[in-house]
Amino acid sequence: MQVVLDNFHLMLAGLFVTIQLSLQVILLGTLVGIVGGVLLLYGPGLVRGLVRVYVDIIRGLPLLVTIFIIFYGIPAIGIPMPKFTAAVLALTFFAGAHMTEIVRGAIGSIPRGQTEAGMSIGLTFLQRLRYVIFPQAIRRMVPPWVNLSVELIKGSSLVSLVSITDLMLSTQEILERTAKPIPFYITAGVIYFILCYGFATFGNRLERRFAYYD
Repeated sequence: MQVVLDNFHLMLAGLFVTIQLSLQVILLGTLVGIVGGVLLLYGPGLVRGLVRVYVDIIRGLPLLVTIFIIFYGIPAIGIPMPKFTAAVLALTFFAGAHMTEIVRGAIGSIPRGQTEAGMSIGLTFLQRLRYVIFPQAIRRMVPPWVNLSVELIKGSSLVSLVSITDLMLSTQEILERTAKPIPFYITAGVIYFILCYGFATFGNRLERRFAYYD
């Protein structure tokens, strides 16, 4: 364990990158998904078609392929982009597509009578979304959103393959120097478990917080 303690500060530096990346992707992916889900249900025909194409393509690709396409494809067409920004963009594309389906399903499960009731009292479209539809849909969104967020935390380890010095790449660099893979992989696994379990616990509390909307 001494070798782990001697190099733990390097793992903490990688952990900070993993946390920063994960939080940005969860936030941006959620925002993209909310907009995408609303457009998929209520947007003009052309917009719905474009959103559907985006969702189906991204959900049909492995996350690693999406990362490679963004990471290598954008610079290939002459647009400079920092490595971290490319990683955030790739994971956000992935998260946004899956979140779009979560939002679409949650809003679509609200009985149509709720919308008609809002219209009958003169609420505008945005008011109906804010005061009638979203308060009921959000509880349905929380469990799959938590699952998606946990998958994004774990999936963030793939950015190590494009030279982002996250927790995984930091671990690999240390073990290559020390030639002691087992203690470092176990330590990295424990850290990922704590991150995912902590977020899942937060999600369970959030789900209970919105339970009264039933």
